Amino acid sequence: ELAAELSAVSADHLLHASDAGIRAMRDAGTVATLLPLTAFALKESYARGREMIDFGCAVALATDLNPGSCFSGSIPLTFALACIYMHLTIEEAITALTLNGAAALNRADSIGSIEVGKKGDFVVLNSDNYHFLPYYVGMNCVNTTIKEGVIYPVL
Repeated sequence: ELAAELSAVSADHLLHASDAGIRAMRDAGTVATLLPLTAFALKESYARGREMIDFGCAVALATDLNPGSCFSGSIPLTFALACIYMHLTIEEAITALTLNGAAALNRADSIGSIEVGKKGDFVVLNSDNYHFLPYYVGMNCVNTTIKEGVIYPVL
């Protein structure tokens, strides 16, 4: 609720966000940035991602890699936990990691989706079906990364 009251661009963690807090973030346009790896590492309940989306709140996902409460920077694990424990659909998790992640940094106008006028950074995966993304826990499914026009194949 405080993040919304202060007109914050985003608010992180939100493991114990109330219904009133979720509505306030929605109404203020504050992006709810969820950190499923932190809940995993701390053995805490996961944030209410499904309910936040159902309330109309924009949801982003991040890893929160740090030595105190989150010992992993794994995007595949973040993705799987968001789908399994926060009940995001695969499409919602993709949006949360891309466009809504950019929105959480107040940069959705220039990054986060493949559109004319935006930076075209993206990854090419070793799969022809995005529905397999939650199954890549502990595995790297990236074939190629393209960053600022430079192609970086995975070795």
